[in-house]
Amino acid sequence: MYETILFEKGGGVANVALNRPKKLNAFDGTMHEELYSALGDAAEDDEVRCIVVRGEGKGFSAGADLAQIIEGADGDPDLGEYLRSTYSRLVKRMVETRKPIIGALHGPVYGAGVGIALACDLRVAAENTKFSVAFIKIGLMPDAGVTFLLPRVVGLGRAMEMSMLGDAVEAEEAYRIGLVNKVVPEDSLPEEARNLAEHLSTMPTAALGRMKHALYASFETDLETALENEAEGQTFCGYTQDNKEGVTAFFEKRGAKFTGR
Repeated sequence: MYETILFEKGGGVANVALNRPKKLNAFDGTMHEELYSALGDAAEDDEVRCIVVRGEGKGFSAGADLAQIIEGADGDPDLGEYLRSTYSRLVKRMVETRKPIIGALHGPVYGAGVGIALACDLRVAAENTKFSVAFIKIGLMPDAGVTFLLPRVVGLGRAMEMSMLGDAVEAEEAYRIGLVNKVVPEDSLPEEARNLAEHLSTMPTAALGRMKHALYASFETDLETALENEAEGQTFCGYTQDNKEGVTAFFEKRGAKFTGR
């Protein structure tokens, strides 16, 4: 069905793998379209309650396939127009998806690959993972949502350093500065990501979605608006079956069995 990604669903989890290993999973036009489509499929499928994004081969992603971009524009591309039809809408879809997205990261996470990793809600990294906001090395500024997401994750000072210097950040340092949530041995990465995804897939999906939306919105709102977002979200969550089950389980002193509804 897909040429540049692998996509499978089961047990409440959608697994999406970037699959251009010979190009270090650099994004071409086809991969953009296929990943956007697969994420939309997962977002609309009520049986899917968590999404995992990973990379095949030696690394997560080297970012954009520059050769294709240049060749496709006879050597003189309008990069802004390219972004509007590719990374801009892809990052928006990831951030706006009302389900948790896990990034299972290994090897190089470079350039726009950093933006895709940041658009995941939780990031688990193998010990061999390296992050580089490498745009400056080819005379460009960061894109793919990096200028929005990176300072919110690691702080303005560190985001400025990573963006201006383009130096690689190793996995342990990425964990120390909050860029990733966990670092694990490379051979343990699939299991760690699967365990986290399976755990999230048993949680109240509607509440997770509302939580995700409110947390992102908090950066662009004042306290009054944030409080109203909480009130509206709690009204919605309070009428879900999962809330009813959670309250019942609390009073019955047992573990809740959430269904995502």
